[in-house]
Amino acid sequence: MSDEQQNAPFMRTVHTYALRAGRMTDSQKRDYETLSCRWCVPYTEFPLNYVDVFDNINPVTIEIGFGMGKATAIIAEQNPEKNYLGLEVHTPGVGKLLGEIETRQLKNLYIIEHDAMEVLETMIPDNSVAAFHIFFPDPWPKKKHHKRRLVQRPRTDLLSKKLAPGGYLYMATDWEPYAEFALEQLNDTPCLKNAYEGFAPHQEWRPETKFENKGLAAERVIKELYFLKTE
Repeated sequence: MSDEQQNAPFMRTVHTYALRAGRMTDSQKRDYETLSCRWCVPYTEFPLNYVDVFDNINPVTIEIGFGMGKATAIIAEQNPEKNYLGLEVHTPGVGKLLGEIETRQLKNLYIIEHDAMEVLETMIPDNSVAAFHIFFPDPWPKKKHHKRRLVQRPRTDLLSKKLAPGGYLYMATDWEPYAEFALEQLNDTPCLKNAYEGFAPHQEWRPETKFENKGLAAERVIKELYFLKTE
């Protein structure tokens, strides 16, 4: 049995998220009910054809865990020549981003409301993703929960497998122990190479997020990582 086959059950059963019982606002509920049929791609166990979704062959960036989606929408709006696919399990955030898509009249941003690891394993073709964005993922600070962290092997091996050659993985976090851990894990991931010496400088194109503002208010330092797929 290959390492990939051995690791698959771990990635399916040990989730990187915990579903929170967040209450949807009236506007989020309305947008979810009226817009999800247009901008949400149903989860399937078959490879996704990007052209069927976006109706073009532009490069695709996947954001894992977009939260309330404000930064996601801004980036998509500022880069109409690129396609964006947001993966999220929290329904209020999905409803919020659907409203942003409608308000900004975006044509290059779609959502899959499902566990990211399962989406990557089954729906995303190998060597097809131009970039992965991971903004302020749950740091799972308790040691017994470290196995839930998104940016660690073998999950990063899967991300590397899905990246196209020359594509990048970009992560930002306000939890320094997680940043150090992620840096180590990414350095050990096959076919990924750090674009910088250690942590990356601030990427000016990334809008500030709600979680980032909370971290700054708590006087935590924002750490960023930027890795390229070499082959």
